[in-house]
Amino acid sequence: MNTETADYAKGVRARLIQYALLARLHRPIGTLLLLWPTLWALWIAAEGPPDPLILGVFVGGVFLMRAAGCAMNDFADRHIDGRVQRTRDRPLACRRVRPAEAVAVAMVLAFLAFCLVLLTNPLTVALSVVGVLLAGTYPFMKRYHHLPQVHLGMAFGWGAPMAFAAQTGALPPPVGWLIFCITILWATAYDTMYAMVDRADDLKIGVKSSAILFGEADRGIIGALQALVLLGLVLLGQQAGLGLWYHLGLTLAAALALYQQYLIHDRMPADCFRAFLNNNWFGAAVFLGLLADYAL
Repeated sequence: MNTETADYAKGVRARLIQYALLARLHRPIGTLLLLWPTLWALWIAAEGPPDPLILGVFVGGVFLMRAAGCAMNDFADRHIDGRVQRTRDRPLACRRVRPAEAVAVAMVLAFLAFCLVLLTNPLTVALSVVGVLLAGTYPFMKRYHHLPQVHLGMAFGWGAPMAFAAQTGALPPPVGWLIFCITILWATAYDTMYAMVDRADDLKIGVKSSAILFGEADRGIIGALQALVLLGLVLLGQQAGLGLWYHLGLTLAAALALYQQYLIHDRMPADCFRAFLNNNWFGAAVFLGLLADYAL
């Protein structure tokens, strides 16, 4: 390999590293939070392990769409991230990636996700258009209203009706829409914890969030949302005919919700971020209970 070729390869690697950082491949928490309700829906739609192809499509789609969403989010926040302590080192904020590159990365990743959906049925493909619209508009919502967290929940929850459509070939029954509603409540709770981390910076900049809207009532409202999520999951178990193992998973999830309340008690940014991250285990606890119930 001559020097010119080596320099070109080095440059390509450097760009790919920046694109990976842009897509937050080094921070998979968002992928996991999107994955759990999708897996809940797939297992309940199939009443056990789903079709392997469908499972592969949705796991791959979750990974690609979350990465695309991160790239689009950084494009939307390119004039904001540099003024927020937690986000000022992101590639777009530091100008290591150009805005046009961020949009191109998001479009390529979304296109690859759409190609995966084409392996399913026409109904799922049609529903995926709504999913793309929700994911593409979410990053801009913090400029217009104080509840972008609800919009995020709709984007993350839309995988549930798509999962039922892919697995059954029909529009989701009420249990599928229940998972969608549970995910909206859950995402609003955990993303408010996330917004509590940036509240001081957001107030200075003028960015809107549920943490700012809720103010001193933030912990109580998060607790109410967590209670509604757990109630919804109990109703989900009843509608899906789930038993002991599922409810043991819910018991663990309830304990994790209480731990999250403990973490956010003093509203310290680092602890609020830990509470946000802990929601990965909440989602995993529900899924493991569901998985065990169908298996045993």
